[in-house]
Amino acid sequence: ALTPDFRGELDLVGNVAMSGLDVYAHNVETVERLTPRVRDRRAGYAQSMNVLAHVKTVNPNVLTKTSIMLGLGETDDEIRTTLEDLRNNDVDVVTFGQYLQPSRRHLPVKEYVTPEKFEEWRVVAEEELGFKYCASGPLVRSSYKAGEFFLKNMVREKERERMEAEAAV
Repeated sequence: ALTPDFRGELDLVGNVAMSGLDVYAHNVETVERLTPRVRDRRAGYAQSMNVLAHVKTVNPNVLTKTSIMLGLGETDDEIRTTLEDLRNNDVDVVTFGQYLQPSRRHLPVKEYVTPEKFEEWRVVAEEELGFKYCASGPLVRSSYKAGEFFLKNMVREKERERMEAEAAV
């Protein structure tokens, strides 16, 4: 389920995290420096990190997922810091997609990120930082189909392991 930050009200976050869902998705959207310009003024970077961390506190078995748009003027160091913050909050899955300006009233695209750079970020996320999965490419969106397929398989595998453990008792 793709969720809001519930204005930081962690009891509401906990209700959703304990509702029986398999994947708790909450998008940080961008790096900390750009958050005030990119996101709704009520949505803060630290608040989103707290939401994602709280999910794992109340339900360590749920998979957590977030998405980041690239091309808004973020630096490589800022992206890496954001990834490290996400892993420090036990986020399992991250997706990277190209920011596209939806209208003239929205922020302009600062950079069109190359497919090679998206692949570099996938390698950093999965191989260096230990995310369970990373979908990364110019056309990737937070509901990226390959990622959804992967997550469904992860959920099935967890359920199979749980059933095997119960049968062994």
